[in-house]
Amino acid sequence: MNQFFFLTSWWVPFYSLIGALLTLPWGMGIIQRTGPRPAVYFNLLTTLLAFAHSLLVFTNIWDREPENLVISWFKAADLDLSFSLELSPVSIGATVLITGLSLLAQVYALGYMEKDWSLARFFALFGFFEAALSGLAISDSLFVSYALLEVLTLSTYLLVGFWYAQPLVVTAARDAFLTKRVGDLLLLMGVVTLSTLAGSLNFSDLYEWAQTANLSPMTSTLLGLALIAGPAGKCAQFPLHLWLDEAMEGPNPASVMRNSLVVAGGAYMLYKMQPLLALSPVALNALVVMGTVTAIGATLVSIAQIDIKRSLSHSTSAYMGLVFLAVGLQQGGVALMLLLTHAIAKALLFMSSGSVIYTTSSQDLTEMGGLWSRMPATTTAFVVGSAGMVTLLPLGSFWAMLAWADGFVNISPWVIGVLILVNGLTALNLTRVFRLVFWGKPQQKTRRTPEVGWQMALPMVSLTIVTLLLPLMLQQWYLLPDWESINWYVVLVLFSSTVVGVGIGATVYLHKAWSRSRILAWRFVQDLLGYDFYIDRVYRLTVVTVVALLSKISAWSDRYLVDGLVNLVGFATILSGQGLKYSISGQSQGYMLTILAVVSVLGFFISWSLGLLDKLPF
Repeated sequence: MNQFFFLTSWWVPFYSLIGALLTLPWGMGIIQRTGPRPAVYFNLLTTLLAFAHSLLVFTNIWDREPENLVISWFKAADLDLSFSLELSPVSIGATVLITGLSLLAQVYALGYMEKDWSLARFFALFGFFEAALSGLAISDSLFVSYALLEVLTLSTYLLVGFWYAQPLVVTAARDAFLTKRVGDLLLLMGVVTLSTLAGSLNFSDLYEWAQTANLSPMTSTLLGLALIAGPAGKCAQFPLHLWLDEAMEGPNPASVMRNSLVVAGGAYMLYKMQPLLALSPVALNALVVMGTVTAIGATLVSIAQIDIKRSLSHSTSAYMGLVFLAVGLQQGGVALMLLLTHAIAKALLFMSSGSVIYTTSSQDLTEMGGLWSRMPATTTAFVVGSAGMVTLLPLGSFWAMLAWADGFVNISPWVIGVLILVNGLTALNLTRVFRLVFWGKPQQKTRRTPEVGWQMALPMVSLTIVTLLLPLMLQQWYLLPDWESINWYVVLVLFSSTVVGVGIGATVYLHKAWSRSRILAWRFVQDLLGYDFYIDRVYRLTVVTVVALLSKISAWSDRYLVDGLVNLVGFATILSGQGLKYSISGQSQGYMLTILAVVSVLGFFISWSLGLLDKLPF
């Protein structure tokens, strides 16, 4: 029986896909009398089956060697289109994480969007979302992974624009789609190039090819940068990072998945491409620079945000920056641990913030306060999620950071500095958000705010328990170091950065009115961080302006040059036809003489242009 479930692991993405297809009659309005609830239950059932299947395989896969399944789709002559799947503890563990968090997020969405008129459509999109993520987890083909990333891009566009009647939502969905398309287009160029150079797009074949590949520096650099572009767009890395902030206009249950798993999907694909990126030192250096800039910059920006979801979303970009930095430094194991611990903690934080938004009908931090006594489950979830994000012993993120810092303390000390800075600023930001939302005196919107219902409380409590038990899971999977090998100096430094961040966040003065400082320099810093270093305005003045100018030039040339030439030819044809109709005599010998004269003239000019007349004796 275990062998059967193992060999049918490739069915896990299809559970969610079937659930999404079964939901369509309700989502499209074909079935209306029953209401949207049956669509929700179909999705919950199929997700539960996918989670049970992947969990059963995961518990029995540790004593097996990784296997690759090749599913042939189409064969004709030399054309062989096949899907290669990887069944390993990493890939199956990723499906367990995806289906488990998706199950909790769907139960959460059942309570959060209970009164939404298009609940069935939301769950249909959610099913496609989950199917693409699960397929990406077990894919061993770069081509299939790219196709699934495209499905994720489309799903993100549809989920962000779910409330399409609101102008800001439409703008956010459009910007998210177009920003990702930039990275996906460059990634497609890399995929096509690899298919030509390596002859195969299966990761196992690409790894063998990379060991003996001999590429020119220019080719390897362009190939590496193209492969980085796609994950950079998915993970909201600089300079393709603005979409994640705007995507917070969508429903919060989708934000739970987007900030925990969608960004992790792009980083997971980057992890799979490590041997290919190693062909180009420039690409690895680009990953290091991109990850460092995004990690530090996004963490600074998150401190100045007064929207609770935007503050957490910038933190997501920062931690994905750390993952990019880890991959750039060839620390794949550290990157996977960061992805795991961040996904669970960030999903819990967004569930907690969604509960606050649901009860207060506001995302503005300055309108909140005093919720800790009124919403104990939500408060506990936020505290545990925040503790799971930073290096607070013994929770999961601490061990991921420790494994990284311990390996680079003597090789690259600057990496430790980046970790300490990002961790300390994250602790400061989360403490600031906690004080504004849960501490202090109640505001008008928080005086009568009961705890959320069981549909939303159950996933939060369950994920809170999982976050607390994550260190035990890591120990069971032999991912924690021995006590004898721990560098206690590094432990003290990492733990101290959290304590300092919490201390500053707990003592800094926070004004509910969020008034701007009268000191010009401090006001400049506030605006600089609050408006994300004015990067959107820089883009508007540079990229957008250039594209708009080129569009105007193209429109002018199309209207006056291309259309003018076509109209001139048409006018000449009409004029010549009108003129020739008066020369019709009805005598065939006259027609033949005209044709002979024209052909003779054309033959003369052709011979003259080819130089044939120069060879004549006269």
